[in-house]
Amino acid sequence: ASPPHSRRRGTPALVSVPRVSLRADMPVAMRAPGFSGLSSRRPDAVEAARSSKSYCRRASPNRRVAKVFAKVETHTTDVVVIGGGIGGLCAGALCALYGKKVTVVESHSVAGGAAHSWKRNGYTFESGPSLYSGMSKWPTTNPCGQVLHALDEPLTCVEYNTWMVHVPEGSFLTEVGNDQFVDVLREYVADVDGVNAADEWLRLKELMKPLAKASSALPPSAVRTDLGAVVTLARFVPGLLAAAPVLPEIMAPYSKFMEKNDIRHPFVKNWMEVLCFLLSGAPASGTLAAEIGYMFDDWYKPNSTLEFPVGGSEAIVDALTRGLRKNGGRLEVNSHVAGINFDDATKRATGVTLKDGTVITATESVISNCTVWDTLKILPPNAMEECRADGSGKKWVDDVHETKMCASFMHLHLGIDATGLPPDLEIHHIYVEDWARGVTAEQNMVLVSIASVLDPTLAPTGKHVIHAYTPGNEPVELWQGLERGSDEYEKLKDTRSQILWRAVEKAIPDVRVRVECQYVGSPLTQQRWQRRHKGTYGGTGWITPDSDTIPITTAATPMAGLLVVGDSNFPGPGVPSVAAHGWSAAHELVPFWKQCAMLDKVAP
Repeated sequence: ASPPHSRRRGTPALVSVPRVSLRADMPVAMRAPGFSGLSSRRPDAVEAARSSKSYCRRASPNRRVAKVFAKVETHTTDVVVIGGGIGGLCAGALCALYGKKVTVVESHSVAGGAAHSWKRNGYTFESGPSLYSGMSKWPTTNPCGQVLHALDEPLTCVEYNTWMVHVPEGSFLTEVGNDQFVDVLREYVADVDGVNAADEWLRLKELMKPLAKASSALPPSAVRTDLGAVVTLARFVPGLLAAAPVLPEIMAPYSKFMEKNDIRHPFVKNWMEVLCFLLSGAPASGTLAAEIGYMFDDWYKPNSTLEFPVGGSEAIVDALTRGLRKNGGRLEVNSHVAGINFDDATKRATGVTLKDGTVITATESVISNCTVWDTLKILPPNAMEECRADGSGKKWVDDVHETKMCASFMHLHLGIDATGLPPDLEIHHIYVEDWARGVTAEQNMVLVSIASVLDPTLAPTGKHVIHAYTPGNEPVELWQGLERGSDEYEKLKDTRSQILWRAVEKAIPDVRVRVECQYVGSPLTQQRWQRRHKGTYGGTGWITPDSDTIPITTAATPMAGLLVVGDSNFPGPGVPSVAAHGWSAAHELVPFWKQCAMLDKVAP
């Protein structure tokens, strides 16, 4: 396994030692400002990365497949997966690892879904998340990191622990993994009504410790929906019993936890709202406390780090693709599914028909990595409603129509000249204009990622690649009915992207004169290239302040032979969430004893 590369503030640049055989392998970006920044701040790490064979990115397996399988032939397989996003690839690769014959069909020319990347003029632009943790370290509670470990696909990552924050109180550098944030609060944030922000944060950290421990007591890889769960969950009973006193709290909205513990300082409450929104696409009142517990356990314990995969998000997609293919699975890109085939006699999904008429028969299951709304569109009319006599199919359809959609994104992709930029430029920046409007308000919060700070291969020499985006707060309704390329559409793109420019200018004030190429994406861009209903970011609304029951993370549907994975199902958006669905789908199709053997490896 190749070593990850590390650079933390206040420590010499270093290359950590190779991890041994057990290694291998939370929602969105943060950290921030130069091209010389990488070489001057992380010289040892960079030189090791440049000289390491693992650092020279392989040609993407999914791109090679596009050339080999220009036309998919009609065939029969055990499992067909619709969509090569992270959730679909996790499900497909795990099924292949369990010995199933698997075909993954992807409409786009590359796999990755919301995490795919694309290239122009020597720049690699990422369409999705850029903040990761628990992907290369072992052991890990990150479901995607556990999938990579199961597949024996190590992921080389650069480790770091800082990001830049631009909020109404000022601009400051903050860290994960220690109490530097306390120093920031003491310097930048004033007392309010006699409450000191730093003291409140320290109190909150102590209160979060039991929740953090409880949140990792039961990994998604152990869950199943049949009686076999008695066996697969048995080894986790001691941890669950120890967590019992706080289980009601972690299964409730995080807003209730803050209210119960009288968290009152406005900045601390606003900061937690930011973290909730980044993790779940919802405010604290719509975010499960368990998600925040997981984040605290991962980010705020001593010496924690964040990770950036060498090669960007494409490296994760490539690792999953390799895991699929080496276990006999197939990835077919440029393969648009026109419909899911349904047998009226047996009332089960039996495969898919592609747009060109190719039929792929699935003897065991169709797994849809489309959103639930897009899945409904490719089912035969009334098939789901009529698949079960007990009416559960109709209820599932009703639930889909009632599921709230997350808002979408505005994207700004830039390739810039990096000459003369500061040597301490950060990779991630978070920008909030007005706390009073709330972090979920449109045109108010932006994330900026300058990925080439940590991986210079993502941009030409002396350049930087930048991705700025509004993280799930762009209204989809605003864009419906517009024609892409029209004057009205282009004008709206320009207007709605101005906040992205303002956020980037916080990191690089003269960025506009440095631009060599730029691309603006809208919800319609996401709808077109990612085949997502109205360009939505996923589902939300399962958790409310009045919630007294919590949905189960499951890929099952009432229709025999049909599973659905991805961010439109509970718990919603984010790499860990969709990877958890991959585990769920695979374990709907394999016996519990095989799952137990897998748990010996990924969750001992």
